[in-house]
Amino acid sequence: MRGPIAPPQVPLSVSRGEAFIDLVHDSAERLERRWPQLAAVDFIVREVPATGGAGGPDDPDGPAPFGLDGDVVPLGRYVEAHGDSPDRIVVYRRPVEIRTKSRDERALLVHEVVVEQVAELLGLAPESVDPRYGQD
Repeated sequence: MRGPIAPPQVPLSVSRGEAFIDLVHDSAERLERRWPQLAAVDFIVREVPATGGAGGPDDPDGPAPFGLDGDVVPLGRYVEAHGDSPDRIVVYRRPVEIRTKSRDERALLVHEVVVEQVAELLGLAPESVDPRYGQD
């Protein structure tokens, strides 16, 4: 049988980076149903945490407001709104991928990271943001 393998609107392959972005956005959308104020938050994916650069602590591309000590590599970061910039939650793709073996594990860890950062933004415990936090 000849013809396309998939309909034109369905991508044949999605890059690892695109799949990761989808996981972050899926997690954000799940939380936004419970916390509508998250609609104003930017959810950003970066490859790795920055350890230097021209940006300040409010710049998601700039240096993190912490040192990278030994084995401690952050998986995510909350950047408070500043000027015209909205609140931002940054998830670091490579550190998360290194800690997971399967897509399911990755999805769970991404959600935990997003929940932890949202909890920091809202000033709540992660369990208050998502009652299923830490149970998976």
